[in-house]
Amino acid sequence: MGTKQYTGSPEDADLRRADSLAREIFSDVANKWALLIIEGLGDRTLRFSELRDAVEGISHKMLTQNLRMLERYGLVERTVHPTVPPRVEYTLTEPGRALRAVVDGMCDWTHQHLGHIDAARHRFDS
Repeated sequence: MGTKQYTGSPEDADLRRADSLAREIFSDVANKWALLIIEGLGDRTLRFSELRDAVEGISHKMLTQNLRMLERYGLVERTVHPTVPPRVEYTLTEPGRALRAVVDGMCDWTHQHLGHIDAARHRFDS
């Protein structure tokens, strides 16, 4: 079972074009909350409240909106268990896990260059 690849026109995947699907995806997914949700989920399956605790500072509304967006793009899978009350869990899909590898790289880059960036900000702001 292989991963289905995008087979649309090159224009649809061109980030330089304002009307490209790729730019829409990039714009939606490359926000701080989406990246922190992806990092927070990691290799785990979490309930909504557990995920909210894992992403410090996110509101109920922002978590809901971003989870819906990530689910729409097929990056997060939402599972509803038929219990009373219903138990809802979230986990990364295969494409979501692949994106997490990129997010992990961004986190590593941030940790590696944090001192340099902080010093540059202080120089710029003074």
